[in-house]
Amino acid sequence: MELQLQRPLIFFDLETTGTNVIRDRIVEISFIKVFPDGREERRTRRINPGIPIPAAATAVHHISDEDVKDEPTFRQISKSLYDIFEGCDIAGFNSNKFDVPLLMEEFGRCGINFDIAGRHFIDVQNIFHKMEQRTLVAAYRFYCGKELDGAHSALADTAATYEVLKEQLNRYSELENDVEALAKFSTMGRNLDLAARIVLDDQDRPIFNFGKHKGKTVKEVLKRDPSFFDWMMQGEFAKNTKDVLMNLKAKYTQENSKV
Repeated sequence: MELQLQRPLIFFDLETTGTNVIRDRIVEISFIKVFPDGREERRTRRINPGIPIPAAATAVHHISDEDVKDEPTFRQISKSLYDIFEGCDIAGFNSNKFDVPLLMEEFGRCGINFDIAGRHFIDVQNIFHKMEQRTLVAAYRFYCGKELDGAHSALADTAATYEVLKEQLNRYSELENDVEALAKFSTMGRNLDLAARIVLDDQDRPIFNFGKHKGKTVKEVLKRDPSFFDWMMQGEFAKNTKDVLMNLKAKYTQENSKV
């Protein structure tokens, strides 16, 4: 089933120096940009991360320091990459918790605000986990009937994710072929930030979803333990999470000033 799009949808995957959204860097990015008229644009770009690639990471994606020593840095390609993503919805596999936040961090270090407001985010892994509970390799085998050659290379994973989503639409009649609907369905929980550190409770109140204040409202914590805000702002949390928290704090401060 082909996707019904109102604007371009970018499937993308990152290979990185590790799994820490704040500290690690991109060494390869691949994307498939699908246009409403069905056209597709595919690209892969290796990137010099500016830091050593750990052996454990190379063992997964087979990209070494030698492979990227002559490649551009993220800063050098940041503007052109931003232009490619501008005005697009975004899809990936575990992208809401990892790829999108890490990409935002990379843009942020270059002074570029990668605004996610108004975009739809389809996390194909979340759809898969809601339906079948497996990995990308298993998802590709299950939905497409093929083995995923080149798993953990950015292009192979990106192309497989694109194929899996189309097969999910073919298989599940309850899935609506609409980007906004797919984005809503692929969201795990009612999170306000991509990493689901801050979510809505059953009364639509923002609450913390981790740590010592898990289950408590953000409003209550900011009032009773203001140092928690400072700890998060200085800690290794994704920029998106910090932005959400800052916006909530500004909202509550404004509300108090009107009392």
